[in-house]
This record gives sequence, C-alpha cells and structure tokens, in this order.
Amino acid sequence: MFQILRNAWKIPDLRKKLLYTILLLLVFRLGSFIPVPGMSSEALRELVQGENSLFGFLNTLTGGAFEMASIFAMSISPYITASIIMNLLTVAIPSLEKLAKEGEEGRKVIAQYTRYGTVILGFIQATGLYFGLSGAVETRGLLSFITITFTFTAGTAFLMWLGEQITEKGVGNGISLIIFAGIVARIPSGVLAIGEYYRMGALNIFTLTLFLAFALVVIAGIVAMTQAERKIPVQYAKRVVGRKMYGGQSTHIPIKVNTAGVIPIIFAMSIMAFPSTIAQFFTTPDPDSFWAGFLRFIAPDSWFYGTFYFIMIIFFTFFYTAITFNPIEIANNMKKNGGFVPGIRPGKPTSDYINRVLSRVVLVGAIFLGAVAVLPIFLNYTLDINIFFGGTGLLIVVSVALETVKQLESQMLMRHYKGFLE
Repeated sequence: MFQILRNAWKIPDLRKKLLYTILLLLVFRLGSFIPVPGMSSEALRELVQGENSLFGFLNTLTGGAFEMASIFAMSISPYITASIIMNLLTVAIPSLEKLAKEGEEGRKVIAQYTRYGTVILGFIQATGLYFGLSGAVETRGLLSFITITFTFTAGTAFLMWLGEQITEKGVGNGISLIIFAGIVARIPSGVLAIGEYYRMGALNIFTLTLFLAFALVVIAGIVAMTQAERKIPVQYAKRVVGRKMYGGQSTHIPIKVNTAGVIPIIFAMSIMAFPSTIAQFFTTPDPDSFWAGFLRFIAPDSWFYGTFYFIMIIFFTFFYTAITFNPIEIANNMKKNGGFVPGIRPGKPTSDYINRVLSRVVLVGAIFLGAVAVLPIFLNYTLDINIFFGGTGLLIVVSVALETVKQLESQMLMRHYKGFLE
C-alpha cells in the first residue's frame, strides 16, 4: 500500500489529485469546528458522553462534529438516504429506469434529483434535531429555528458538493472518504477511552489483549474478504474472419465476495439513524412514556438494533449487487462474442448459472459484513465497555483504504500502459 502511494506521488497528475483530495478533506475537518449559532456544545457533549447513546453513534459518524455543535453535525447521512431512495425509485418507476439507461445525461438528471432530495431530507433531519435536542438550543423562536435548521442543511449540502468534487477531481469515492476521515479523526479519542477503561479497572491486561487480538483478526478478515473472488471460467470459440483467426483464448469472470464494498454498511447506518431522528419530534421528559421506550428500543445497544442492522446490511449488499452486476447482460455479451462457460449452454442457462454463483458468493460476503458490524454489540455485554463502533468503524476504514489504493493502482496502470506493452 505504501509503495503504491509513494509511486503515485511521483506522477505529477496523480500528485495533484492526491493533494486536491487531502485539501478538501482538511476543509471538511476544519468545518467540523465551526459552531452553529444558538446551539450549546456543552449540552450536546453531555448527550454524547451517555453510554451507548444514539448521539454517541452520530458523533462517531460525524468525526466529533456533532458534540461540537458544528455546521457538519449531520454529516452526509441525508445524501446517502436520498441516494438509497433514488436507487429504489429507479427500479420501481419506468421513467427513472429509462433515464438511468440513457448514459451520462440520464445519470446527471438522476444525480440532480438526488441533490434535491438531500436538501429536503436534510431539512427534515435538521428540524428533528432542533425540536429533539431541546436542551441544546439556547434561545427558542422563529429566528433561532431558521438559523439552526438552515445552517445544518447547508452544511450537509456543502459536504455533498465536497464529496462530488473529490470523486470527480480527486482520488477515490468522495462520500466514502468523508465518512472515512470522520471515523479516523475519532481514533485518538477511542484509544484514550480504552486507556481510561484500563486505568479505571474496567479492562484488565487479559481483556485488553483479547480486544486488540479481536481487532487484528477483524482487520485481517476484512482484507481477506475484500480481496477474495470467485472466478467463473470462460472459453471463446475460434472463428475465422477473412484471413485472420479470432478467439480461442480462455479467460474468467471475477466475482468478488464483497461485491458492494462498504456501501451496504453506509446505507444501513443511514437508514438506522433516520427513524431515531424523526422520533425526536415526539420525545417527552417522562422516561416511562411510549416514545422514551421506543427510543430505548431502537438505541444502538439494543437487540432490535443489532438484529435489524444485520438484516439491512444483507439486504443492501444484495440490492447494490443487483443494480451493478447484470448476469443477463453478461451472458448476452458472451454469446455475441462466441464465449461460453464450459459445460453450460450459452444464453439463459449461462445467466442462470452466473446468477446462482453470484447469489452464493454475495451471501457469504453479506453475512461476514453483518457479523463484523454487529459483533461488538454483543461484546459490549461481555466486556461491559462501549466498543460498539469498533466493527463498523474498522469495516469502513479498511474497506475505503483498500478501495482508494486500488483506484490509485488502476490509474497508475492507465498512465503507464505503454511501458507494459513494449
């Protein structure tokens, strides 16, 4: 990995892209320290420090921007939710499906709809935070409402633009890198928290060693599953065109075990956070009320959250794979070019075979992603410490890092392909 980064830095074009990406990520981190007028950071910090709280979950995703009551307190989650909705509508509505198949122009229109949806969902979530976090709002009134909700919404819209700029002019997926930067920014405080647990006696040397070993095993597993793939052999028949002979070579279709990467984790986190934000509209000071019980029921440390989070990760893994990998199209292209899978007839039997293999491989990857994401919830009850975000954070950090390095490697190959051919 470090060798690839060092080689990429030597290429002027890639060096500019890397510097541009780093600069925009620094803008994101600087914006995380700009406070929203009328919000009390002390009150939010008290909410975040509550053990296994929803607000601690949001704070981790935002890289500490939530507890500082900054303009990026909502992070990029409304954009992710809007993207999920648009993907679902693209499958369900024929006109949107037609737009998606029109190439670059159609994708631009869908991206514009996604931006509009981000602003709308961002305003709804900002309104939920305004009414739900009553103790954090210093002075209530129409002007306060407009200032706080519009600032939160504008912060999310700016992050959306920032992510798109990184994707277009930088290196890697901008949205994933913003979430990556937020989680990495929380690593020092996480290390300090573990040290504090050890100092207070909540962790002994055996438990600490077990925790570190678990983290290393998870990282190794994530790397192995991200790199693993199932190769479907493909043989191309020989054919004569004029005086030249074409085909006859053997190749394969690579199907990655983790086909969707970190996208299912990000989608599932956004979906799980959105209902809790809406529920803030109905919060009451009475701890025995229905809504207070409902918030405890969907809290990140509850069994319901862990179970539903696991199911959502599996669903989004299959959903994202279905919209990015089309076995029918692959089978038709193979048939047109004289290709076939040994032992399988071309056409529909080939697409059915690819679909069966894809489903089995994706299921393994989805179960692994879900297990790593929810396992820390159960470890909380064993170790009695708050390490809920360990699995999810490691998944995102490792997966995004590997994905970004692969993109760098592919761009380096594109710029040096002549050297490989000569």
